Amino acid sequence: MPAASAQHAAAQAAPPAAIAGKLLRWFERHGRHDLPWQHPRSPYRVWVAEIMLQQTQVQTVVRYFERFMARFPDVQALAAADQDTVMRYWAGLGYYARARNLHATAQQLVAQHGGVMPAALAELQALPGIGRSTAGAIRAQAFDLWAPILDGNARRVLARVAAIQARPGTARFDNSLWPLAEQYTPTARVADYTQAIMDLGALVCTRRSPLCGQCPLRSACLAYRFGLQDALPAPRRRAARPQRQVELLLITDSRGRILLHKRPPAGIWGGLWSLPEVPAGTGAARHCREQLGLHALSVQSLAPLRHAFTHFELEITPLRVQAGTPTGIMDAALQWHAPGALPGLPAPIRRIIKQQFADSAQGAANP
Repeated sequence: MPAASAQHAAAQAAPPAAIAGKLLRWFERHGRHDLPWQHPRSPYRVWVAEIMLQQTQVQTVVRYFERFMARFPDVQALAAADQDTVMRYWAGLGYYARARNLHATAQQLVAQHGGVMPAALAELQALPGIGRSTAGAIRAQAFDLWAPILDGNARRVLARVAAIQARPGTARFDNSLWPLAEQYTPTARVADYTQAIMDLGALVCTRRSPLCGQCPLRSACLAYRFGLQDALPAPRRRAARPQRQVELLLITDSRGRILLHKRPPAGIWGGLWSLPEVPAGTGAARHCREQLGLHALSVQSLAPLRHAFTHFELEITPLRVQAGTPTGIMDAALQWHAPGALPGLPAPIRRIIKQQFADSAQGAANP
């Protein structure tokens, strides 16, 4: 795309009438109409789905959503639950602050709003864990009221339609897209439109190898016109993720129970149960003796496991510990759990435990 054209591309962006109508007609035939939170499309179900969909793909969310709804069918049930129970039904979805915010919002809705989800954007954004785009999605999807959205899929569609040159993650990128989101969002059929633009980004206007031949917005898309659909949005500048290491203790007692530690609310896996962590420079046996009130009869290093977070990568070295009789220095954040009755655990911790107990069962069956 010539430099002069690039500078004026946004000014050439398609008028609103050329976007919404085409998108809605495409949605009628090709959009997703059978997502579980669409039947019924209540404010509670839409809200829970939108929080789950932050940073998580639809196909992953569907199975978690249905299980979550079976346990917490309404906001009153969610508000009345303890946090451990909520975390157990969220475990595996990641980004656990979302679950804590969801629980806090449910309690706030019951205490301050009579259990009713507000429809006003300002009131929605005042609730924990709900930003501008999520508030727009809830208002549009749950109430069919006008509100723009800018989730990842909508950003990609609009950035290509208007050939936005700014790099994602910058203020310039967002400042270029929000006016377009406002202009293109119609005042009628808002729920269908917001689902349509999300579906188009997920199914057709994909991050790599977009299916431009199937796109209803092809004739209005500046990126397609200038052959930039594979270059826009520009890739984010990503710094190398720091590497961190941690040793975790898989401690079992004479009854085969596992010792779990409840992590503090802030930080990684906040509020979830996990394996006790060995501070750097402290041996496993010493940590067991001085901090956990246990005598380590044996300590065995297991295969390391890597787990990627958004901003760093964690290398976990599990240490299998057979514990002797406890001396009673435990606190409320430490509890024994039977392998078949575990609370909510982070996915890599559950994987470590599952692997070890599967190996133990196999070894017992094949002496």
